Amino acid sequence: MTEIVLEGRNIVRDYHVGGGLFGKAKTVRAVKGVSFTLEKGKTLAIVGESGCGKSTLGRILTLIDPQTSGELLIDGKPINIAKDRVTHEMRRKVQIIFQNPYGSLNPRQKIGEVLGEPLLLNTKKTAAERRDLAMQMLVKVGLGPEHYNRYPHMFSGGQRQRIAIARALMLSPSLLVLDEPVSALDLSVQAQVLNLLADLQDEFNLTYVFISHDLSVVRYIADEVMVMYYGEVVEYGTRDEVFSNPQHSYTKTLFAATPKSDVASIRARLAKKKVAA
Repeated sequence: MTEIVLEGRNIVRDYHVGGGLFGKAKTVRAVKGVSFTLEKGKTLAIVGESGCGKSTLGRILTLIDPQTSGELLIDGKPINIAKDRVTHEMRRKVQIIFQNPYGSLNPRQKIGEVLGEPLLLNTKKTAAERRDLAMQMLVKVGLGPEHYNRYPHMFSGGQRQRIAIARALMLSPSLLVLDEPVSALDLSVQAQVLNLLADLQDEFNLTYVFISHDLSVVRYIADEVMVMYYGEVVEYGTRDEVFSNPQHSYTKTLFAATPKSDVASIRARLAKKKVAA
């Protein structure tokens, strides 16, 4: 039987903008009636250019901002943080990984404290239990116990993102929202982190919402793709359907404007630059 982890039903998000000294206040609709479903163990990629509403939708899914209207269901339960207090159980269900791992890590905290903090705030586990779980998670993400007492500045960008992934998984969430998680990393490091995410998904049967503008990354990791344009969903289907036969003109334009980032394409672009020089 299919298990639906995440569902959106006609989700709308409005922002009220002041008009200043002489202008009139107005309402900006950032998300316009978005609907979708996501099965357990699958990845939904939300794609679009800056300003399309994908990150706003991500903030709703991670219970940072409330929807103005529509229904959000996580594990089959309706959630509206505008009406109901966000409980520890809700926070445990959904975790987010941001684009800049260094910005999301407290530079004054050792990595062991970073990983143990979600358990400290949301569970009754002892200090020894928290330490053991943090050690285990470091190994799961490709680091080691020797990293437990180090500070964030002592790690590379790729290692910091591994730490951010480890922290997000400490509470065994139902859903992991990844907002441009590899866009700040070098191509070789991107591949390592994407492979790690795929391995973790297989091992823990994780469910991902992957927010990105990079279609080459989306093609690698997604099961389903949702294309957004000015707050609306203009295309929604399986990865193969969307990439092999895009229906909407915006999707076609987006694909045509995106440079390929595979090794052969990169080499071809470098060769072309050398000839031009």
